[in-house]
Amino acid sequence: MATISTPNGASRRNLLKGVAAAGVGLAAVSVNAADAKTPTPANTGKPTEDRLTMKDGTSLYYKDWGSGPAVVFSHGYPLSSDAWEDQMFFLLQNGYRVIAHDRRGLGRSSQPAKGYDYDTFADDLAQLVNALDLRQATFVGHSMGGGEVARYVARHGQSRVAKVAFVSAVTPFLLKTPTNPAGAPKELFDSFRAAVRADRSQWNLDVTTPYYSFNRPGAKVSEGLRQNYWRQGQATGFLAAYHALGAFSETDFRGDLKQITVPALVVHGSDDQIVPLEISAKLTAKLIPQAKLVVYEGGSHGLLHVDKDRLNADLLAFLRG
Repeated sequence: MATISTPNGASRRNLLKGVAAAGVGLAAVSVNAADAKTPTPANTGKPTEDRLTMKDGTSLYYKDWGSGPAVVFSHGYPLSSDAWEDQMFFLLQNGYRVIAHDRRGLGRSSQPAKGYDYDTFADDLAQLVNALDLRQATFVGHSMGGGEVARYVARHGQSRVAKVAFVSAVTPFLLKTPTNPAGAPKELFDSFRAAVRADRSQWNLDVTTPYYSFNRPGAKVSEGLRQNYWRQGQATGFLAAYHALGAFSETDFRGDLKQITVPALVVHGSDDQIVPLEISAKLTAKLIPQAKLVVYEGGSHGLLHVDKDRLNADLLAFLRG
């Protein structure tokens, strides 16, 4: 497992190997081209073809493909619904209706000045699920999106939920506290925020090394895959890129997970250098009564792409089971 040297020199198993030390310069705030071209719909609360207006006026972009049992995807940081394209296409071909949205401030959704917290993320998801009238849906969250799924259940219940799946998720709690001594120190996440402010473009590129375990001998990661991560990260608004770091690192999902009573699949890579297995998936699975933990030996944080065939098969088996 990867180690990171904390500011006091102690060597720990933590997140984002070496990323905190990335070279920095002054970054320009990215512009979301989709927002510049797409007018904001009237605040009716009803879905349009690919956008839904939230209660505070934020325009949420989403994809809704196919028919059949619904599968709802929540993406990771700092990406968009595009991160799920391999799973969405595969399940679409296998008779499922697949839905994914760009979280507020990320991807093609609009970039409000506030609302970058998990209560708001979960409420946005609930508004989308209700507007599409999804029932008996399976909710799948990757990385930061795993916290969104957990908080959705905690705030909105399971009346529309058949199953849940957590893939390389940030749950149950990443921050080191007296009740969570195995977590990462706040100084580590502060250094990530500093990197966002200094040179976000370079930081988004540097992160791809630990994200895909690109530094592991024999790792096969294409330059196109790394550039696709960078593309999605740069499309995310500056405020979301900055504030979401605090949201996913400082939010405690332990109580949320205990409220999940439906069947759950927890998938994680043993070589996850972003969210180490021992402080995430293993604990997540223990907090959910009907959870099944599946560990991909040597798997990175980027299971959606590097191990897409195996993940697709595991998700399909879980949906059909």
